[in-house]
Formats: sequence, structure tokens, C-alpha cells
Amino acid sequence: MAYSTEQIRNVALAGHPGAGKTTLFEALLHAGGALQTAGTIERGNTVSDFDPMEKARGHSIDTAIASTDHSGIHVNLIDTPGYPEFRGQALSALSAVETALIVVDADNGVAHGTRRLMERAKQRGLCRVVVVNKIDHEGADCAAVLEQLREEFGPETLPLNLPADGGARVVDCFGGNGGESDLGPVAEWHQKIIDQVVEINETVMEHYLDLGEGGLSGAELHDAFEQCLREGHLVPVCFASARTGVGVKELLDAMERLFPNPGEANPPPFVKGDEPIVARPDPDAHVVADVFKIVNDPFVGKLGVFRVYQGTVKKDSQLFVDDGRKPFKVGHLFKLRGKDHTEIEQAIPGDIAAVTKVDELHFDAVLHDSHDEDQIHLAPVDFPRPMFGLAIEAASKGQEQKLAGALHKLAEEDPAFAVETNAELNETVVRGLSDLHLRVMLERLKERHGVEVKTRPPRIAYRETIGAKAEGHHRHKKQTGGAGQFGEVFLRIEPLPRGGGFEFVDEVKGGTIPGQFLPAVEKGVRQVLSGGAIAGYPLQDLRVIVYDGKHHAVDSKEVAFVAAGKKAFLDAILKAKPQVLEPVVDLEVSAPEAQVGDITGGLSSKRARINGTDSARGEVTVKAQVPLSELEGYAAELKSVTAGRGRYALDFSHYEPVPVQVQQKLVETWKPRHEDE
Repeated sequence: MAYSTEQIRNVALAGHPGAGKTTLFEALLHAGGALQTAGTIERGNTVSDFDPMEKARGHSIDTAIASTDHSGIHVNLIDTPGYPEFRGQALSALSAVETALIVVDADNGVAHGTRRLMERAKQRGLCRVVVVNKIDHEGADCAAVLEQLREEFGPETLPLNLPADGGARVVDCFGGNGGESDLGPVAEWHQKIIDQVVEINETVMEHYLDLGEGGLSGAELHDAFEQCLREGHLVPVCFASARTGVGVKELLDAMERLFPNPGEANPPPFVKGDEPIVARPDPDAHVVADVFKIVNDPFVGKLGVFRVYQGTVKKDSQLFVDDGRKPFKVGHLFKLRGKDHTEIEQAIPGDIAAVTKVDELHFDAVLHDSHDEDQIHLAPVDFPRPMFGLAIEAASKGQEQKLAGALHKLAEEDPAFAVETNAELNETVVRGLSDLHLRVMLERLKERHGVEVKTRPPRIAYRETIGAKAEGHHRHKKQTGGAGQFGEVFLRIEPLPRGGGFEFVDEVKGGTIPGQFLPAVEKGVRQVLSGGAIAGYPLQDLRVIVYDGKHHAVDSKEVAFVAAGKKAFLDAILKAKPQVLEPVVDLEVSAPEAQVGDITGGLSSKRARINGTDSARGEVTVKAQVPLSELEGYAAELKSVTAGRGRYALDFSHYEPVPVQVQQKLVETWKPRHEDE
């Protein structure tokens, strides 16, 4: 159908693994008429899990996009993976929608992943709606799940509908105020949700108090409901069974009647420099769109999926990427339905579309049609830092260049996958959120790009810092047959708070070091900064203040001040209680309850700090902070302890000093290789 911005609804389905997001995605497409028959995971014919790896594993690895029309609205749906290893994909999808549909399993209730996603959606200013799925399962306890949701997310968590007849149907709580449900009379919940909605707006509240509920117009209720969603004053709960279709049409009806369109939601957080910019959903304004997904398809080429925030993207129009000077032509414009692409003529504000074969596209690129929009960027998503690493090399000689290109393409697609190259060690390290994450990426290397690799544990990303203030001095003087070299530097160093990085400060007075030589001093300091002073690891969290020195009118040269700066810095570091820092990660381990003792005991032996556990019907999630160096081989260990039923994910937390004996070993290993430097 032809549609306007007011008729668009953008919705991302997110939730814990196994909650039924993909099945609900299929059911919504089927109920909206986009599919004649809903696919199933068991048959491997769903719209979203079309990748052979997803079919083989029986769960989503990547986001999938499709749309359907229903009762005069156009719904763009994004199905996201539930496993925490792939949450980079889920978080990127949240930047493209107004509403996050958090799917909860009626059997298992609120899991740790549910809490994390609810918090992320709240931080992003999204409307949050909970769908309790599988209400017709034998083990479903809808009353307990609703109570748990209200305990976890507050009294503003209220049901839009309730299950009835053992989950065979649902009854409306918002529009109707009578009837019975499996959770008791509907009238009580109807009153609670009306009270919650009307108190958001003074005018609506006055009308309600004066005239009663019957005196409120449909528009007033819609506007107040939408405002409640936008401000987090209401978190609606919808009950459904995606497998049987119960509650699915009602969910689409709620999208049409109550969910915000792109013009009603919180404005996206665009900035130009430090200034906030409001993108207006005006089809006649200059184009502003954001790329939130990249796919390197071996047949189609690079596919960039974007959300239009302002203006209209038309086929054959010209668009710029970020601050690029040269535009590209929109030769083909597509709507997506899983792996299928349908060509369209234009994409209006609020819509989601895709372009192909534009090499300049990258994740989070801003597309625009005027240099007035240069320097505009969407506030970045706070992605988890990939910490689990593997050093890799091509299994066959001569494939090094092919491997580098394939790794670049994988990193373009997944914002939580990183590739590092250590020139000193001639080592390429890939980093992800867990062993499973990297195994999937290496499998893609082989299946999609035809590159096999050998792997080994990588060098741990230790860092160096200082624990006290100190002063350093060095005079570099070299006399040869011709002109000599002379430079003298006095500096002091002091520690910065953890995460403070590095600062270089010029406090030279009276020109004792001429201004043209200060960059050379900094260059010498930075040579130590990158190469390390005691164990060969980069230095961080310190300030260097150059305050005095000497120069010679003839013999002072850049090379002399580089050397003097370097040696003065080293002199100061050795007096400043140098420390080696190790990365500490936040670790979440999920496993059957029976193995929790083995898991916590094993982590305690790895210098871990156990921060707590969450239980959900037979499964426990253990949260801990652990030095990354202690987790080598942990994937195999967890597999052995849990008979393959355990999984874990990492996220960077902070750096902290290593134990004394570890530092001594690292220093002794590095020192012999650098004694002559």
C-alpha cells in the first residue's frame, strides 16, 4: 500500500534466547498478510533465519528485516538475535526504531538478558512493550510472570490484554472493562491502565475527572497513551502465543491504535559537532538517514540498510556519505524481506530501506543530499567492547591478502567484532564477545569467503602505568666530525585516574626549549608510550609535563630532542612506581542450576570476584569480574562442566594492577629482549 510517515510503525523484537522472537516475527508477518503461511524454525523456512548457519543452529545470529501492512499502517519489523554473543546486532537495531518489543517466555519469565535489553531500550529513549509469549504452554504461569514483570520494571508495567481459557484467546484490558480472564476480572486492570494513562497529561486528567472515561475522545486517549510510552510512564504487557497466533492480531491492532509513529516518538539524538540537531520527519526537507546495518553479500555486493529521518530518498537521486565530497547515485532502492529485496521508487521519513554496491557505506554512516548536513552524526550506540580474542593466520600460504579483505568485511557487519594487527609480533588478533561469537565468525570466513585459518591464544592486552609522581632528565649530546647533536629535557610525570589516557603539557618558560623542538620531545615520549618502559606494553593513564631544558644554537636538532625526550621519560617512569595493568572483564555464565557450584568454584580459582547470580526456572546466570588472562581455555572447561549446556559472554570492565609475581614474570620475560635499546 502507499503510506505516509504517520502510518509507519518501526518495531524491533528483542529478548532472551528461546523466548520465541523469530516465531512471533513470522506470526506478525502472517497475520498482516505478508506471508501466506508462517514458517517454523524446525522446518528451517522462516523469513528471518535464512542463513544456512542459522538454520543449522536453530537460532538467530543476525538481525533480519521485513514489513507488513495492517489496518492502514505499514509495520517495519526487525528480528534480533537473543544470545548475548550477538547483542551488537541487537543494539544496532534499537537505533532504527521507535518501539522495542521485549519478548518474554511464559515458561521461564524474566531472564537476565531481558533486564539488559529493557535498560538499553530505556537509555535510548524507546517505547518499551513486553510480549509474554507461549501462553498456551503446559508450564506457562502467566500470573507469576506478570507479577515478576511488575516487580522488576515497576507498577507502570500493566497488561494491555490478558489470557483467557488457558491461553486459547486473549481479552482486552485497555479498550474493554468487562469480562473474565485466566488472571481474574479484567475491570481491575482496565482501571489501573486508564488511571496510569490519564495522569500523564493535565488536560486529559481534567476531562477524565469532569466527564469520566466516557467523556474522553479516542484522540485524547491515543495521545496520552503515546506520551506515556515515550516517557516511560507506561510499559504495556501483551500476552500471545506466536505458535498458534493467539494475541498476534491484537498486537498488530495495538501497533495501529497505540504505538507511536516516527513523528510522535522522541527525536533521534543527532549532533553537529557538540550541538544537538533535530531531524524533522518532513518529506520535503533535505535528506538525513543513518546506516544501521551492513551486509557483504557475495552475490549482491555491499548492502547498506538505513533509516530515513528527514527528507525523501528517491531512486536515481544523489546522496553524500558523511562528509564526503563526491556523491553516489541511488541506482537501486530496496525494501527487505529477509533475504529477498523488493525494488521501490522512494523511501519517506521514518521508513527503512537499503542500497547496494556503494563501497563508501559503513555502519553508522549518515546519508544526506546537501553539504548543509556535513558533520551531522547520530549519537553512537554504546556497544560492548569485544575482549575474547584469538590470534589467527591463513591456513594456506598466499591467502593472507584474501584473509585481510574478508576480516574487513566481517568487521563492517558486526559492531562488536574487531580485528587488531600487531606489527611488532606480526600477529593478527580477532576479538568478539565470547568463544561462540568467534567460532561463528570464523565459520563465516570459511563458508562465505572461502578462507580457512589456524588459531592460537593471543597476547593479552596488558598496559603499563605509574603509581606516583616523579621527575626525569636527560641530556643528549653527540659530537662527530661535523655538526653535533644536543638537546636537554627536564620533565615530570604524574598518574591520571584509570581511563584517563595520556596528556602532554608544555610548561617551558623563557624559550629554554624552542617551540619548534617541543613536538620532537613529544615524539620521543610517545615512542615510549607505545612500546612500553618495563614490560613492553603501551603506557596509559599519565600526564607528562615538560618544564625546562637547554638547546644549542648550532647543534640542536629534532633528532636530539626526540632522544632526550625519550630518555627523560624513561628516567621518570623508573622512579614513579611503574605498574603493569591487566584487563578485567565482566563475565556472565549461564548454565543449568545443578552446575552452579562447579562454575563459581572454578571462577574463584581464577581470581574472579563473584557479583551475584540470577535464577530463572532451572537456569542460573553467574555474574563475575575476572582477569582476562585467567580465561584462556575457559570455553572448553565450561563445556566439560556443563555437558555443553553452558554459555558465557564477556564485556570489558576496567584495567587494574596485576599481582606482584605476575608483574615480575612479565618484566623478566621482556627485559632480555630490550637490554640493548
